[in-house]
Amino acid sequence: MNTKLRCLLIDDELPGLKMLRMLCEQLPELEVVKAFDDPALFLAELPSLNFDLCILDIEMPGMNGLALAQLLKGKPVIFTTAYRQYAVDAFDVDAIDYLIKPVSKERLHAAVTKAFKQLRKNEPTARKFAQFNADKGRILLFFDHLRYVSTSETDSRDKIAHLADGKRVLLKNITFEALNQLLPEEKFCQVNKRELISLTIIQYFTYDEIVTNILDPSGKPLHLTLSDVFRNTFLSRIK
Repeated sequence: MNTKLRCLLIDDELPGLKMLRMLCEQLPELEVVKAFDDPALFLAELPSLNFDLCILDIEMPGMNGLALAQLLKGKPVIFTTAYRQYAVDAFDVDAIDYLIKPVSKERLHAAVTKAFKQLRKNEPTARKFAQFNADKGRILLFFDHLRYVSTSETDSRDKIAHLADGKRVLLKNITFEALNQLLPEEKFCQVNKRELISLTIIQYFTYDEIVTNILDPSGKPLHLTLSDVFRNTFLSRIK
């Protein structure tokens, strides 16, 4: 899990939504991914949203917050409402907390802290390896042994895994999108369209180049391009 909780906000009343967003942005534990003032718009985008926590109102047109919470597939929710009578129903859907409007920063912070603790408690043990299709069959590749991945010169659908012992493994028919899903984001980062690295190989970097602790065939440190598309993600992961 990230150090921040990725949070969605839903409230059909714009003044209340703006106030809630302002409070959330004052909490260092939260990253507000998106705010919605219409439950229907939220439902339309739900399949593509990546979030850890949802803070939502209960009384809304079309579909109330209690019904929405049941569609979130176990994602933790914090309810905000002006009405006390929904408290029992809220906890029937395993709500983290139930906040009465107007919500104070202190009360919101306490609820977010509870959400953070629950997510940490339920977080699965981090995997140390993943399975890949290689030129010699199915393999298990341990993340600690992987230094960087480059695109094959003969077939761009294939990738070359460069290992700590200097060996190379040809990974068959895999995209960088798939690799990014398999590899732990706190340890790896794609740096350009053709290469993905372990953060452990960085020696130093400039605006558009990374110098690694890996030696190229001439015995000099390997230099890799840091492209504009991936620069912000790279900078966020080395902090």
